[in-house]
Amino acid sequence: MKPILQDNPNSIEVQNLTKTYGQRKAINDLSFQIKRGEIVGFLGPNGAGKSTTLRILAGLIPATSGLATINNVPVSLFPQKIKHQLAFMPENNPLPEDLRVIEYLSHRARLKKIPSNEQKKRIEHVMDLCDLTRTAQKKLIKVLSKGYRQRVGIADALLSNPQILLMDEPTIGLDPHQLLTIRTLIKELQGQATIIISSHILPEIEASCNRVIIINQGIIVAQGTSQSLRKEFIPESAYKISVVADLSELEKFIKTLDPESKISKQHQSENIATLYFSSLFPDFNETLVQEIQKKSSWKLREVVRCEPTLEDIFLFATKPSWKTLYTNS
Repeated sequence: MKPILQDNPNSIEVQNLTKTYGQRKAINDLSFQIKRGEIVGFLGPNGAGKSTTLRILAGLIPATSGLATINNVPVSLFPQKIKHQLAFMPENNPLPEDLRVIEYLSHRARLKKIPSNEQKKRIEHVMDLCDLTRTAQKKLIKVLSKGYRQRVGIADALLSNPQILLMDEPTIGLDPHQLLTIRTLIKELQGQATIIISSHILPEIEASCNRVIIINQGIIVAQGTSQSLRKEFIPESAYKISVVADLSELEKFIKTLDPESKISKQHQSENIATLYFSSLFPDFNETLVQEIQKKSSWKLREVVRCEPTLEDIFLFATKPSWKTLYTNS
């Protein structure tokens, strides 16, 4: 195991981290680093090991083996010390329903030992940041919507001005408007703290995070930016083309331009032929337009390059057999 360097630019380092429950390995030999100020998405299906990893990083449960450090401090040796540097927002964050928002945050500020002369300022700051001041600060928590409860949980996590924020499924159960609000809030925190967001809601991760780590069955199967993962797992570009022509002629035309292209779907509607295919050529749509314009008997209706989504990458990374389904469906 490599030593953790004192001048390490990473906020979080995980080396060969494993957690077992009896014969079952919840996580198995995880290794990753997260730089200061990064927002990283931690992706995986239910039961993949996301929550286990976050709880180990937060010092709530011990690892069976391996090393996790927060700002160069080993979590297993100094769990209380690292708890002063981070905040953990668990999934389905339990809140006392009979307290008003401002009462709850005041109570939490005292528990977190925020100096009494700073508590009012910190509470006002996090309520403003989470848009709680105008509509929710005096309301009982039990009357709040799911979205506002999530905001209260985030405000609580931010009270101590943590250097690291661990958020376990912060957007689960939210409607589209609430999702947008939480996404905006997370973006506003960029640079102020290092953030790990555990989720299986892929569009939200892609919209909010600089980088993603994909975990499946307790092991890391991919990590990087969305763009780098697209190149790694789906190097082909996907295209849709619709032309006023015969379908068989269009298929031969595509194969002539790129014999290695893979046609996934094809459709003829009256005189319009439509093909979905993949090609290793970048910007192949420009070539298609130029070549079709040379055919006087054809009329181009549409050429679209379809960028693979994070969901496509996720399926490729977590279940290799999907590759066959994806290319041959």
